[in-house]
Amino acid sequence: MDIQSIFGLAIGLVCLTLGAEWLVRGASSIATRFGIAPIVIGLTVVAFGTSAPEFAVSIGGALTGNSDVALGNIVGSNTFNILLVLGLSAAVGALTIEQRIIKRDIPILLAISVVIYGLILNELVGRIEGAALFIGLLAYIWWLLQDARKAESVTVTAEYKEAVDQVEGYAVTRPVYFQVGLVVVGLALLVLGSRFLVGSATNIAEAFGVSDLVIGLTVVAAGTSLPELATSVMAAYRGQRDIAVGNVVGSNLFNTLGVLGSSAALTSSGIPVDRELIRLDYPVMLAATLVLIPVCWNGFAIKRWEGVLLAAFYVAYVAYLVMEAGESTTPELFRTMLLIVIPIVMIAFTATGFQGWRKYRAAQSA
Repeated sequence: MDIQSIFGLAIGLVCLTLGAEWLVRGASSIATRFGIAPIVIGLTVVAFGTSAPEFAVSIGGALTGNSDVALGNIVGSNTFNILLVLGLSAAVGALTIEQRIIKRDIPILLAISVVIYGLILNELVGRIEGAALFIGLLAYIWWLLQDARKAESVTVTAEYKEAVDQVEGYAVTRPVYFQVGLVVVGLALLVLGSRFLVGSATNIAEAFGVSDLVIGLTVVAAGTSLPELATSVMAAYRGQRDIAVGNVVGSNLFNTLGVLGSSAALTSSGIPVDRELIRLDYPVMLAATLVLIPVCWNGFAIKRWEGVLLAAFYVAYVAYLVMEAGESTTPELFRTMLLIVIPIVMIAFTATGFQGWRKYRAAQSA
């Protein structure tokens, strides 16, 4: 591996981060000038912006034949978001969770993840399936917009107005051509960043003798999710502990429906799926999504010890991937240990979540 690949990886991450931010700032400012409500901007432009790096990398990977990088980025980002982003954020300070996220968004995310697992069992996500997933994202956004416009959604509207105000910044006071320029430059940086990142990641994989899938699941996924990690941890540190879970669930929904759907729909023959991803990596992502339900029902919060445990699971998962890529005999022992530890932890999470649900039901009946 040469220094050029590492430099290209760094340039790609910087371009993706800046491109996503400038795209959202410019588009949000233009939408505000046309009188579009903050809730609409928040659910469309801002929501897309948080997943823009994943969109750029996965679509770029799929179109250039690097399907393992594309799929690894999607699955790896979702796993990274739940286990490490939420884990570290909760370790900083317990995360509070709105009931609508527990009752609506997390079950929807889990159901979609299960459906997609069924789709990939034939080792291919076809163009029609990809188009259907993307249409599902549009339907979900439309449903959210209808729900958010109801009179009882005052809190949600205020939340999105705050998010829009944060991304617009001073751009809204600038001329229209400046805002259009931000959009154009942002899109250009996203395209450029995806090319640098995918190309450099492939070179690094070849240099270390590991698969493109492993690089996509780890380096690329972590790189495209770093903005969410930084934002969520800092928000938890500043006491804004009610937005991290919603951001992660929303980002994962965009990844599974929008990023995977558009990546498959834009290719000529769909995206082939590696058997290893079906055997291990997607089930890990599915288990991480499933464990959110009992964790969140336990007092409508993710406690510090739960956050530490989630982060520890991510470290263990990445360690397993690295050891397996090195063709060591250690992964078999590691796998056996996890087969014992994970069920015990799942039972503990489920028990505490059930207790939290019973307390909630008792309080509702009182």
